[in-house]
Amino acid sequence: MKILVTDQMGAEHELEGLEGWRVMEVIRDWGLNIKAECGGACSCATCHVFVAEEWLDRLSPRTDEEEDMLDTVPDVRETSRLSCQILMSEAIDGLAVTLAPSAARDDTAA
Repeated sequence: MKILVTDQMGAEHELEGLEGWRVMEVIRDWGLNIKAECGGACSCATCHVFVAEEWLDRLSPRTDEEEDMLDTVPDVRETSRLSCQILMSEAIDGLAVTLAPSAARDDTAA
């Protein structure tokens, strides 16, 4: 399965992921610029991504916990999601996301 990721500098990456993996894990393991500090526990917002609008309806809705975490980031949008809350599956093969500036490991993308 693939996800298409645009990094904070505008470069596009096609990443391979396994079913059941968190999108955050795929992005992190491919070495892109994402903090992912809590490792997928939905207790930070450092894996913040913007989901391409055409994919929003294919994802499960945000949980209250995810909404609370997204309220802590300055660059939240209608299409914002925490990538730790999106699981790879056939239904989202080809998912397109953009890494949010607030998710960057350093200040080079802010």
